[in-house]
Amino acid sequence: MPIRLRLSSTAKPRAPGSRHPAATRLALIVAGLLAILGASAAEDWAWDLPPGFPVPQVPAENPMTKAKVELGRRLFFDPRLSVTGAYACASCHDPARAFTDGRARALGATGEIHPRGTMPLVNVGYNASFGWANPEIRDLEAQAEIPLFRRGPVELGLLGRAGEVMQELENDAGMRAAFQQAFPEIEKRFSVLHVRRALAAYQRTLISANSAYDRYVFYDEKEAMSASARRGMEIFFSDRAGCAGCHPAPLFMSPAVYVGIAAEPRFHNTGLYNLDGEGRYPEGGTGVFEHTRRPGDMGRFRVPTLRNVARTAPYMHDGSIPTLDEVVLHYASGGRNRGPAGERAARNPFQSAELKAFELSARERGDLVAFLESLSDEAPPYSANSEGGDRSISSRR
Repeated sequence: MPIRLRLSSTAKPRAPGSRHPAATRLALIVAGLLAILGASAAEDWAWDLPPGFPVPQVPAENPMTKAKVELGRRLFFDPRLSVTGAYACASCHDPARAFTDGRARALGATGEIHPRGTMPLVNVGYNASFGWANPEIRDLEAQAEIPLFRRGPVELGLLGRAGEVMQELENDAGMRAAFQQAFPEIEKRFSVLHVRRALAAYQRTLISANSAYDRYVFYDEKEAMSASARRGMEIFFSDRAGCAGCHPAPLFMSPAVYVGIAAEPRFHNTGLYNLDGEGRYPEGGTGVFEHTRRPGDMGRFRVPTLRNVARTAPYMHDGSIPTLDEVVLHYASGGRNRGPAGERAARNPFQSAELKAFELSARERGDLVAFLESLSDEAPPYSANSEGGDRSISSRR
């Protein structure tokens, strides 16, 4: 649609010290054009989703554009965003492992071992909260502050070095062009704010929706899932097992936020530990209790997605369950509730009411694992191999 700008030629007296009408009109025109250009840039992004798959919610102050997503992808694989210059976001979030690292507990840029494992980033744009047990972080833009600057434990370790790193990026001709394309309306582009916004835009594109399950359900490919996986699907969605109560389709996580749907964060105690008979979890892994200090929040963690779960072993917040088969056994038994010596203890008093034991034969257990495996994309859907992503850190672990 053509845009028509009409300027009045009628001259009017102005008050002392006021702006000349022509200057005011010019400023309004420029502002309008910038807004139009910004809207046009946002319109160049289109979500490619299967039928019935929800559209991620995007903050108005950080609209999606191809240039911003590309910048975020480059930053995600760039080790200059760490204190050592040898660690990037992708060091812990490997695309081949559904953006996890294969470790029981994460390893920071300085070699510090974290008390919790790396969370997968597939479908992270649908999260109602971020991290394993932080009820306060509600969007990806804010979440980026944690790995960039947290001291205890250190992840990327940029605290006190942000200005130096921003200058290094600005001195890079390729990065200058990428920031210019991503944020054309911003004069001071090289800031932590714009790094966070670009990273968030990229992470919203990490959508897993091309698994055997998706082809079977959305595209009616009858042979996409094995007979065992189909039997497992019936168990998964049954009232007897109740798996879908916390992991509903199509995202297999809860709660989820997307266009038209808002949700408050929820957390669950799945009965992993009962160290003192009164519900205590190990230090460094106490869940929401770490933030609220309320006894009832002991051991409560966020429900992660099950998409690509076959690639994210080991499991649970501390990587204490090595295989999917053992995860199924954990839930079928109503929670393992380990005591101080690893023995089975009484049911944790803070354990979520939804978690109840259910009968499962050896064949049914195998079927349920087969279904969980069907939730993985056939091949890793994302990589750093395209232009601008050549700063791979996979060999630097």
